[in-house]
Order: sequence, then C-alpha cells, then structure tokens
Amino acid sequence: MMADHKRKVSLTSISDEEQPSANVTQGTAVALVKRPKTNEIQKHGSTALVQAGPKRTSGLQAPIMHLTGHKGEVTSCRFSDTGEHIASGSADKHVFLWNTYGECANYGVLQGHKGGILEVQWMPGSERVITASSDHTVAMWDAATGERLRRGKHHTAPVNSCCPLSKSAGDDMFVSAADDGQLVIWDARERNPAAVIEHSQPLTSVVAAVSGNVVYAGSLDNTITGWDVRTGSAVQTLRGHSGTVVGLAVSPKTGNYLASTSLDNTVRLWDLRPYCRLPNRCERVYTGAPHGYEMNLVRPAFDKDESMVASGGADRTLTIWNLRSGEVKYKLPGHKGCVTQADFHPKEPIVLSGSVDRSMFLGEL
Repeated sequence: MMADHKRKVSLTSISDEEQPSANVTQGTAVALVKRPKTNEIQKHGSTALVQAGPKRTSGLQAPIMHLTGHKGEVTSCRFSDTGEHIASGSADKHVFLWNTYGECANYGVLQGHKGGILEVQWMPGSERVITASSDHTVAMWDAATGERLRRGKHHTAPVNSCCPLSKSAGDDMFVSAADDGQLVIWDARERNPAAVIEHSQPLTSVVAAVSGNVVYAGSLDNTITGWDVRTGSAVQTLRGHSGTVVGLAVSPKTGNYLASTSLDNTVRLWDLRPYCRLPNRCERVYTGAPHGYEMNLVRPAFDKDESMVASGGADRTLTIWNLRSGEVKYKLPGHKGCVTQADFHPKEPIVLSGSVDRSMFLGEL
C-alpha cells in the first residue's frame, strides 16, 4: 500500500475528542532579498538616477520570501483563485493561511484533523479550503472564520488527494482519492457521498477536467485513469510511466493538457483533446527532477499561460520547464529537503514551493 512507502507522514492519532493544540505557533515570513520595487533610485542631492538591480516583476515585498512555521513537512501549498492568499498543509496536522503580499502574514490556522495533511486545495471563489488527510477523512473549511464546514468520513485508508470538481464559484462538489482505491464524490450540502468509484489499486492523486464531468486519478499501478463522474465508468487510461504516479495537474487556461509526476523520475505532458493524434496521448517527457528513497507525493503545476510546467524533486530544487520545448528554464535552489509542491500565481510571475524542510519559498520569475 502507498501508506507504507511513499511518504514519511506520521499516522499517529490523537484522542477521539478533537482538541485544538494550545501551543500552535503562527508562521513567519522573511524577505531574503530587499530592494526598492522600482528599477531606479535617485542619488542624494542629485538628479542622476542609479541602477538598483534587476527590474522587479511582481508585487511581492521582496523577490524571494521564505515562509516558516510548520512543525512538520510541508506536503501541499497553493494560491487562492485571486492570488491574494496561500494555504499550506503539513504533516503537523495543521493548515496555515497566509497573505501573499506585504509581510506574508500567517493570518489563520485550521486544525481538527487527527493525521497529517496530504493535500490542500482552495474551492472556487477563494472562500473555502478542502483538505485530505492520513486520518482517512476529508474536510471543508471556511477560510475567513476557520470553522470546519464539512467532514467527510467514508474512506478506510489515508486520503492522499482532493480537488474541486468545478471551477465555478459557489460550487459545492469536490472529489477525494485514497489508498483504499476509492474515488469519492462529495457534495458539501449532503451528509453522505454523492458517488463512489472503485479502482483496483491505491490512488495517489486526483484532478478534475475543466468541464467537471471527468476526473483523472493517478495510481500505484503506474497509470492515470479518467473517470466519468456521471456514470462512474472509466473513459480513458493513460499509460507510459514506469513508476507510481504521485502528482497530477490540469492546465488552467484551456484544460487541454495534463501533467503527471512519477517515481520513474519523469514528468509527462498528456494531450487531453478529443482529436489528439498521438497514440498514447503523451506529448512530452520532462527530466531533471529526480525522486529519492522517501518516495514523497510530489505535485506539479502549470503557469497561467500554459507556457511552463514545474515540479519539485528530491534534489532539493524546483525545476521549471518550457512546456513546448522541454528545455529547463529555471532550476531554483534554497530548500533543504525534497520539494513536494509547486504552484504558480494566477495573475503574476510568482512561483510557490513547499518542502519536507518544513518551509515554503515565494519567488518572482
């Protein structure tokens, strides 16, 4: 089972009565490089202008921000739809909420899970957060008040992944994937699952197509299966990886592409368009982001223009490729452990990374 070998998340449970920890400390952010946002500064007593370093490209307080505070590995981190906020999940069982701009204040902590957080996602509209946990449950939270709005109890094994079913603001549907081989469709307005889809192997990751009618799930059997959520039937199987698929992402602009990370040390780009002429739909294979003995879940990401794809690796770097050419555009160092998550800002050239070193980096490109 994936719970035995793909991660180092503690499965130790706490008491049956959920008691928020009294000693949860808030996270902090440090600007690693401080310089004026303008490209030029004026000399004292002179009208001459002096070059002040490379031109700034984002609204971040500094070109690189280092966010710390989690007491366990950062397993997942993502920007909200507006780009104003960040949610980070950790093996410490907590979700931290951060401001993207200014001093990147940690303005909220979501607590209540009895196991490590394995994935965190924003629901459309940036007002709610959903989480998947090793405690066999999923949850939906109010990002403004910190209240848990929904707790989903159906899985019988660690829940590795979750995602919204639709990009429409106000939608209440989401899906979860777990080591029990089940895809569970949830409606936040209902007590019981809306649907359950069975797979023959443990599931490590799940993403929804832009239409919301199909979800793609990565599995221990090295495949990615597309499931029609209306009928519960498999409509597509993507084969090519020689190792467990540990992360998925759908291109945000058109929904035409799927990126997958695997323990075979590759990231693959799949063409989801119905008229694709490639026999196995694999358009490109990216290399340069290796996996290590930890076998962590590593989530890839597309930028907003679908010109770049990014993934972390056990080499402690974040690798960003040109989507079309496959050329490595950036190899970003700084972390002290495997990089588990990549995410691009929805509006600005900013990239976010999370790591088993318990920290995150925000950096402008």
